[in-house]
Amino acid sequence: MSISLKLKPNAKPRVLAGHPWVFANEVETLLPAAHDGEVVECRDRAERFLGSGIYNSKSQIVWRRFSRERVALNGAFLRGALERAVARRGKTKAQGQTPEAICQRLVWSESDDLPGLVVDQFGDALVVQIQTLAMEQRGGLVSDLLAELLQPREIIFRNDATIRRLEGLPLEVHTRSGAEWAPRWQQIGGMDYWLDLQRGQKTGFYLDQRVQHALVAKYCTGKRVLDAFCNQGPFALHAARAGATEVLGLDSAEEAIAQARLNAERNGVPAGFAVANVFDWFNDPVRAGEPKWDVIILDPPPFAKSKSALEGALRGYKEINLRAMQRLNPGGVLATYTCSHHMQDAELRGVLAAAAADAKRKVQVLEHCHQPPDHPVLVTMSESEYLRGYLLRVD
Repeated sequence: MSISLKLKPNAKPRVLAGHPWVFANEVETLLPAAHDGEVVECRDRAERFLGSGIYNSKSQIVWRRFSRERVALNGAFLRGALERAVARRGKTKAQGQTPEAICQRLVWSESDDLPGLVVDQFGDALVVQIQTLAMEQRGGLVSDLLAELLQPREIIFRNDATIRRLEGLPLEVHTRSGAEWAPRWQQIGGMDYWLDLQRGQKTGFYLDQRVQHALVAKYCTGKRVLDAFCNQGPFALHAARAGATEVLGLDSAEEAIAQARLNAERNGVPAGFAVANVFDWFNDPVRAGEPKWDVIILDPPPFAKSKSALEGALRGYKEINLRAMQRLNPGGVLATYTCSHHMQDAELRGVLAAAAADAKRKVQVLEHCHQPPDHPVLVTMSESEYLRGYLLRVD
């Protein structure tokens, strides 16, 4: 007889509307910890089958569905899910790319029926993040399957995200071979970047923004461009290559600025960079006497890492967008983004409207921006959609 969880009679969990998660307070009785990492079924109050999922009593999310059928999370299932994920990305690759220049997300967790597994491809290397106990227990099998299906030179396991602690997992980094994967140049979107896949942020590069780099560059020819929260400088580099008259990138991390300068030199583009707290930089009185900008890019880290932090985050997003609008020339372009899934589009639009009102500027939408197709969004799972943005004309 299969093991199953049962929803509380009076609960109205999102799983009944198609969401793949069930929380601990939504089930009648938790299973013993001996079942952590196992596949269990979930049933509603009328005993109707809701799917097969992975269980972890240590997590608030006790059940994550990976199939609506009765299936095991074994080699056959994992192989099929990985093959389907890779096949879907095959349709999104840019034409004419050499294998060494293909950089994309290959697996995006629940969106690819693999809860807690993220796989990014950087040419001939794969960077893997495992964020659930069940996938951790099957990590060796996942590694073997990825090696067989894709034949990369190396697989780097970046299991150092703090979210792992919510599953009771340790933080660590290793490679499949056991050898160090040294930093090296990697071409992404026509630019070379010095990437440290084993020690850099997240999986080494924010692949979700690579489409936006080229999109924003179209507005930068002949313009003064400010790239705030620039990280390794991709927006700034693309703006400079597009013919911007001046480009300045700002970031509070000295290491990021050092890499951005190295990238600019490698690509032969005239972009300048400075270490600065962006909020303090905008608020410095010296800004009042400086020329204004034609294009400003705001791509901050997530201000809202939890629902409880959303209210403070909204104030932060409004403040930074207000300052940017005040520093734009009439007719200037503001490219503004949020990468927090807790901040829905309605909240972002509200923040931008409030900033425009306080800045006393007429602001129009030029483009609505979104994560690329290799980061697929489940319509029944708002958490799978986290990157939103707007290109705005500020008069």
